[in-house]
Order: sequence, then structure tokens, then C-alpha cells
Amino acid sequence: MTSWQIVRIVAGCFILLSLALGIPDSPLFVNQWWLGFTAFVGINLLQSGISKWCLMESILRRLGIRSGN
Repeated sequence: MTSWQIVRIVAGCFILLSLALGIPDSPLFVNQWWLGFTAFVGINLLQSGISKWCLMESILRRLGIRSGN
């Protein structure tokens, strides 16, 4: 797996988990403040799409994961 694939999988998992924890009708509901984490992940995806730089991808590359570009 390449670094960009891992970043997208992790981002998707974070979004789904934070939605499950933040939506009141969810069986996993904890608190609506978890929706802020969803927004945080979305803002970071937007930022990386515009700037073409992602901190997590940089960290994964330093750990030896190939970039796949």
C-alpha cells in the first residue's frame, strides 16, 4: 500500500467513526462534539488538496512507506 492510500483509508475511518460517535441516533453515540473531529478531518483534506501537502503522508514516507506518486 502507498502512503496516499493509507492517508485516505485513515481519513475515511476517522470520519465514519466520528460520525458514529457524534450523531444522536447512532448506537455508538457519545457526544455531539465528536462532529467537530469530522470537520477537522474535512478541513485537513481540503487543505491537502489545495496545497498538495499532507503531514500524515510526510510522516508515513519518513517511516519508509512508498509514496506511489
